[in-house]
Amino acid sequence: MDSTLKNTLDRLLTEYNVPSFADNDPVQFPRRFSDKRDIEISSLLTSTIAWGRRPMILNNAEKLHALLGQEPYLFVKEGDIEGITEANIHRTFFGRHLRFFLRGLREVYSRYGSLEDFAVATGATASEAPAWEIACNLNKVLHDSNAHCPLDGPTRCLPDNAATSALKRFNMALRWLVRNDGIVDMGVWQAVSPSKLYIPLDVHSANTSRALGLLTRKQNDRRAVEELTGNLRQMNPDDPAIYDFALFGAGVNGVGVNPE
Repeated sequence: MDSTLKNTLDRLLTEYNVPSFADNDPVQFPRRFSDKRDIEISSLLTSTIAWGRRPMILNNAEKLHALLGQEPYLFVKEGDIEGITEANIHRTFFGRHLRFFLRGLREVYSRYGSLEDFAVATGATASEAPAWEIACNLNKVLHDSNAHCPLDGPTRCLPDNAATSALKRFNMALRWLVRNDGIVDMGVWQAVSPSKLYIPLDVHSANTSRALGLLTRKQNDRRAVEELTGNLRQMNPDDPAIYDFALFGAGVNGVGVNPE
């Protein structure tokens, strides 16, 4: 990768990886908490509904946290999961999907204490692609915990095809949990290195990446994430996901980009 491309990315990084941009991003929700378990659960649930228009995401994330009494871990531990109604939470994500997720999370936290400890115990943190390992393992717990009341249709929690999915929302949650830049991400996990993170690829970051020549694959799938992140690792092998907000911010704001 030539220096002009890195200079362009670093300029975008300076512009978008800032608290003022994060204040209007879903990351604001887990940033409200100090307990690692609250941060983990808020990160998972907030990222799960992070698709569509940002104002709607933020509004519905407020609704979701209100359902948890603003205490995610306490609710997972002893809240009335079955009392959550069928009300719509965000677009196609309803109360039944939240109950499905919370039943599984209750099992994870009762057995392992934290999501990070679950990731370590299941061997996912040793993988070169921990996001996909953790997601597949977590999916199994979710389905096992709901065997008595399976959903009729997609769970809306994690992709059923987690092994091949881009895992945009889950990679975003991991970025929040693993990176600690003192600006946006919280870095409450120690068991996964930032070097093992992958870009949370969505239509905005993908469009920016293709415009810059960082991504040639047309589908926004796992192979595209691997291609893009591999190119970013050439510029920052220790922290390739540092460029997430740079790519997303330019895309969502419709900024035309060319290497300078």
